[in-house]
Amino acid sequence: MNKPLRRIAIFCGLLVLALMIRDNWIQYVRADELNAHEYNRRVQIERYAYERGNIIVDGKPVTGSVATTSSDFKYKRTYVDGPMWAPVTGFASQAFDANQIEKLEDGILTGNDDRLFFDRTMAMFTGEKKKGGDVVTTLNGKAQEAAFEGLGDNKGAVAAIDPQTGKILALASTPSYDPSVFAGNSDKDSDNRQKLLNDKNKPMVNRALRETYPPGSTFKVLTAAAALEHGVVTDINAATDTPEPYFIPLSRKPMVNQHGGCEKASLNRALEVSCNSVFANLGDKVGRDKMVETAEKFGFNNPEIDTPVRAASSVYDKNMDKGGNALSSIGQFNTATTPLQMAMVTAAIANDGKLMKPYMIDQLRAPNLDIIQSFEPEEMSRPLSQENAQLVQQMMENVVEKGTGTKAQISDVTVGGKTGTAQHGVGNKKRPYAWFISYAKTDSGSPVAVAVVVEDSNASRDEISGGGLAAPIAKKVMQAVLDSKE
Repeated sequence: MNKPLRRIAIFCGLLVLALMIRDNWIQYVRADELNAHEYNRRVQIERYAYERGNIIVDGKPVTGSVATTSSDFKYKRTYVDGPMWAPVTGFASQAFDANQIEKLEDGILTGNDDRLFFDRTMAMFTGEKKKGGDVVTTLNGKAQEAAFEGLGDNKGAVAAIDPQTGKILALASTPSYDPSVFAGNSDKDSDNRQKLLNDKNKPMVNRALRETYPPGSTFKVLTAAAALEHGVVTDINAATDTPEPYFIPLSRKPMVNQHGGCEKASLNRALEVSCNSVFANLGDKVGRDKMVETAEKFGFNNPEIDTPVRAASSVYDKNMDKGGNALSSIGQFNTATTPLQMAMVTAAIANDGKLMKPYMIDQLRAPNLDIIQSFEPEEMSRPLSQENAQLVQQMMENVVEKGTGTKAQISDVTVGGKTGTAQHGVGNKKRPYAWFISYAKTDSGSPVAVAVVVEDSNASRDEISGGGLAAPIAKKVMQAVLDSKE
């Protein structure tokens, strides 16, 4: 072979080699990336070519699938009581992908998860149609219904937890939306979604997990726990050294109390009538760093609380001055929390100081009902001792028995709670948020802890209070859980 031909042969050989390397790189190294690429239409078509598995509550599906003829996607998602369950399920849309459980467990629900390989292989031999697996939740249907209906036309949220396990029992947010209205791939679906995005009331925001609010006086139970844990208070019925008026540290601004009798009030009495001055004083004595320590044991400042849907991080400022810490100790200043976080605080107190990690998926299940994965209760932290937790319980039960939380009373059941009315806006001019946190206790422990926030309602400003607006909702949710245990 002459020299020019040899060079051409070598060059062509290099081209063939480069082509083979590139082809193998695409088919093997980048296969998963390209299969999951948002612009890979074939993957999307395959994703909706079969009936999607379901999200299960109390043994029944709250989702479904229906055949369509409007596009090359064969099936689209349907929802049972979509607005009630949207904060749990999220949405699955042919045009707009998915979120929350629908997104996080997409592999199971579509049947494409590697753990379902055997099921897919068997279906090829038996001729059975491919189908997705199911996600079995920890939710209590009656509790969710009580929460959603209790909120009604109000803007707000409810989170309920089983303190002994961390199982999420209810997760409601209003106003809500129906994921079915944009589950398809038509112009109408696009219009419906855009209307929801443009709605000033933000119906697609999961307020129970993703919205943070000043907790107001509900935060005082955490301040009480910190005061007991760090030895600032040793006797909940002993007088404190709180003067009247009490001036916020580093200022000459007096703390305002909504009730009289707060001068030198005991911790028990101060929680009963919600004395701002006593808790601001105690927060100052505990000190910012120890207040931060206690708050973080309850879950504040943690950006990775996954249920598995990730909750927004609740905040207790690590760098504020003494005045900010005193105000934060009564749930004001820049303290901000999700309803889930306040349910966690309540659950830890009700569970004698042990905080269980919140979760809302119980099992992942194959189409043939075999269990692929089960999720077990997991301890998250111990924010306070058993002895101090029981002292806080005693005070919270006093609040419901004869304090500001009497509307949460349930016949023949011990209920502990704390009201909160959180001011916000420049000069506190906006309508306050109404809060209530509570737990119900039976002979076998506490089966439910609840946090309710009413962000906005039809009530006049003077009528907005945690005891008046939020406590009755919490009562309905607790009652629903108690009834389901019978």
